[in-house]
Amino acid sequence: MSLNSKYVIGIDFGTLSGRAVLFDVKDGSYITSATYDYPNGVIDEHLPGDSKTLPVGTALQNPMDYFETIVYTFKKILSESEVSPNNIIGVGVDFTACSILPCLADSTPLSEISEFKNNPHAYCKIWKDHTSQPYADRLNTLAIERNETFLEYYGGKISSEWMLPKIMEIAELAPEVYCRADYILEAGDWITWKICGVQNRNSCAAGYKAVWNKYNGYPSDDFLISLNPLFVDLKSTKLNAPVKTPDSLAGYITKEFSALTGLKEGTPVAVGIVDGHSSVMGLGICEAGTMIDIIGTSASHMLLCNRYKYVPGICGAVEDGIITGFIGYESGQAGMGDHFQWFVDNALPFSYHNKAELLGISDMEYIFSLVEKLKPGESGLVALDWWNGNRSTLVDSDLSGIIVGMNLRTKPEHILRALCEASAFGLRRVIDNYRSHGVEVKKFCAAGGIAEKNSFLMQLYADILNMDVYISGSSQSAALGAAILASCASGPERGGYGDVYSASKSMGSLKKEYFKPKKLNKDIYNQLYLLYNKLYDSFGVTDKSIMKSLKNLQKSL
Repeated sequence: MSLNSKYVIGIDFGTLSGRAVLFDVKDGSYITSATYDYPNGVIDEHLPGDSKTLPVGTALQNPMDYFETIVYTFKKILSESEVSPNNIIGVGVDFTACSILPCLADSTPLSEISEFKNNPHAYCKIWKDHTSQPYADRLNTLAIERNETFLEYYGGKISSEWMLPKIMEIAELAPEVYCRADYILEAGDWITWKICGVQNRNSCAAGYKAVWNKYNGYPSDDFLISLNPLFVDLKSTKLNAPVKTPDSLAGYITKEFSALTGLKEGTPVAVGIVDGHSSVMGLGICEAGTMIDIIGTSASHMLLCNRYKYVPGICGAVEDGIITGFIGYESGQAGMGDHFQWFVDNALPFSYHNKAELLGISDMEYIFSLVEKLKPGESGLVALDWWNGNRSTLVDSDLSGIIVGMNLRTKPEHILRALCEASAFGLRRVIDNYRSHGVEVKKFCAAGGIAEKNSFLMQLYADILNMDVYISGSSQSAALGAAILASCASGPERGGYGDVYSASKSMGSLKKEYFKPKKLNKDIYNQLYLLYNKLYDSFGVTDKSIMKSLKNLQKSL
């Protein structure tokens, strides 16, 4: 490392942990990293110190876990690297979204106030909290009745994973929390506020998760009041902060945060970005027609386009939401790695666990070694990948998983193989949806832990999509994307970049090796895809009543 080299930090906040990574500004090369697991994890059964059972579908977090993460990881990076704080020219933050929290004007989360310690609505509601589905349904119905034009940019429907339904839930079930909150904001924006002392809203989260656009802002006051009379001042108070693009400067490291971490006071901090969207820069993608699939607990698909076209069932189409100058489309699958993990945790026989233990490998590695040996179609099963609802193209968190074809000869590896195939079929359905509405998908790239580690699944994707599959050159693509934005916020005068295009091309990358479709597999999967589509339409379009009735019965007990 040269004494004159310049570095940036990108910190990636995921569902279970946060990781800060130090990169070289010149070429994006990895220097060191530090990870911190959230002490409270995902709060989905009981609040800390409270025995009351939370409703089904709840997913909360303690925002102070996030602050502990950034302090711990920054200190660790500085202590373990040879890099001087004087050579760190910027910090960038990406955050899994939509994750919203209510707080006071001094940034104190309401969950830290004694009177709200046992109120779940005072905590951070993360993306996978689906308890606001009834409010999303009501919002969509009202928007359609009123011919609200904003729905067009969200595929015709707002998800329960987004900000407004979550705020509606707070206002109706806990008005005392809503009224006490000075601000309600994304956790990623809260973090940048904490470290630079200035509150901004990033155009990525605001655009994709909070129904904001650069021309009209948030929905009209009239519409918001129709959702709840308390929303009369929602925009002018609780959402009131400048909205900036992710490649902009948010502020500078404060004296207080410098003392906590060792970072130099005055170090530039970039405006935040959503984690999946950040990976676009991390892969060095700055052109239209390339889909980036960030595969983790869920999957987020990003796609740049030169001009806007209406596509139903997407999560959003936002101008300047990812890279300034492009329309950025987002779609996704609400269950990915987490429904593979569900299977291993809940449906794997003890005998399989024993075999894995004898081989010295994990249960996941062992079952996937069996899955890989199966031929396409050999399981005799076809499944729907809706274990955590459907994010795209149906936008309905009340839909659930299904497996067809099981019999007394069905083995665990057959079931997991069907779940893997279903995840790829679900992705193909999304891509078909884009193409049928005039949005090109010419190239496919994948990032995230599954893309990096599971070559079987990536080959499966190539076969089912009938596309080459390229993999991120960095195992920390989201953090790298945040670091790239930090290099833009710092600017050339400090050793960074003048624009996101040159920064991405210099620092982002793809691996040279890629996965090509296998013709024999492709032909069989085309047949299975027809069956998948029949299930998809039968249970997701023609008749949703079975899945919804089951969920309603469960909630009533």
